[in-house]
Amino acid sequence: MGESKFFLCEVVGDVKDIDWYAPNGEKLLPNRQDILVNRNDESSSTLTIYNANVDNAGIYKCVAKNGDKESQGTVNVKIFQKITFKNAPSPQEFNEGDDADIICDVVSSPPADIIWKHKGSKIQVAKDVRFKILTNNHLQIRGIKKTDEGAYTCEARVMTRGEIDLKIIKVIVNVLPSIRTRQSEMNATADVNQSVMLACDADGFPEPTVTWARNNIVLESDDKYGLNNDGSELIIKDVKKVDEGDYTCIARNKAGEKEEEVSLNVFVQPKITYLVNQTASELEEQITLTCEASGDPTPTITWSFGRRIFTEGEQSLDGNVVVRSHARVSSLTLKYVQFTDAGHYLCTARNSIGQDQQTMYLEVRYAPKIQGSVTVYTWEGNAANISCEVLAHPGASVVWFRDGQQLSSTNTTNVKIYNTPAVSYLEVWYNRDMRAPKLCVEYVMNDITFLRMHSIQCNAKHCLVPA
Repeated sequence: MGESKFFLCEVVGDVKDIDWYAPNGEKLLPNRQDILVNRNDESSSTLTIYNANVDNAGIYKCVAKNGDKESQGTVNVKIFQKITFKNAPSPQEFNEGDDADIICDVVSSPPADIIWKHKGSKIQVAKDVRFKILTNNHLQIRGIKKTDEGAYTCEARVMTRGEIDLKIIKVIVNVLPSIRTRQSEMNATADVNQSVMLACDADGFPEPTVTWARNNIVLESDDKYGLNNDGSELIIKDVKKVDEGDYTCIARNKAGEKEEEVSLNVFVQPKITYLVNQTASELEEQITLTCEASGDPTPTITWSFGRRIFTEGEQSLDGNVVVRSHARVSSLTLKYVQFTDAGHYLCTARNSIGQDQQTMYLEVRYAPKIQGSVTVYTWEGNAANISCEVLAHPGASVVWFRDGQQLSSTNTTNVKIYNTPAVSYLEVWYNRDMRAPKLCVEYVMNDITFLRMHSIQCNAKHCLVPA
């Protein structure tokens, strides 16, 4: 095959025409390029086949004619194809564990015998059931292993003419990636400018590439995430609660991909989110103080007032103070508000991560309350000093009366009044020309809430009678 040959047809005796016929019976014309017919002289003709191929094989006839006389001869042309490796690529790649079909397609005529070799030795299929020569002369390796990798020789032989040729095929076995997470679960604290690193290590052949994904979205290096050179370490910057969840480490190579998940738990320090100042009136209404807090784990909320720490439930036998908590909310209820309940209440939210504290102020409005003694004694000729201490909120104004007549707030010869925010002082000097006076005090409080005046008129016991 591929060679050029000519065939001579000689005729004895007189001849007029010498013609050649192809194996299909077609008369060969002299103007063909692949097969040339040439009349050499009166008694001979030549058939030349150029660059022979398998299609040129067959029985060619030489027909000589002279009038009605005819004679013919034949030549049987056989085309022998040299060993040709039509399809035997190198390298050939397979995934570990697959049934590998190593391709080696050989064309020759007659057909060549195929021998497979590995590491210089003929493969003995009878000794290893994993190896098999298929009918198409391909070499099959069942469940190919990484150790099967290497150079394989496909050797073709045509025994009838002693022809031999070979092709070395490199076999590569790719190994599916394997992943090992350094920690399957990580903990972090939110909102403290903390970064956390998730890591996984991957093996395989070829060396796998590693990527990270969350919710099927591949993560790239940016202001939020950072990746090392081989992608095995993912850094999450400035962790927030929304960063909590599962992150997927994905390793890929030609053999396929493998993935593993790393869970990130994000804990949040307690933070009081709702606590406001409140106002109540003594004995006239119930008041509930509310404190709300966020955090993970869910924080416990406690109340304190000065040195007093409140516990869950009723705080006293009369049930005046009740604390109730549910989830992230705690309430402190005062059923009967007293003026002594006014002040700063401290709400504390705690969990295993930390705590937060805030205070609120409870303002209690109450009517004036007289403090101290209401009767003052002195002797004749001695000055009398009378103090009137009043507790009230809002603050009360104090008015002094004598015999039912209001004393002027401006000082007189023998009566002087001194006022402070909490106490009013009355100073009286004795005057012989004046009859013994009766002095009374009246307290007046403006109540903005109820828009009416509260007045307390002193009775006889509250009057001062000089001795």
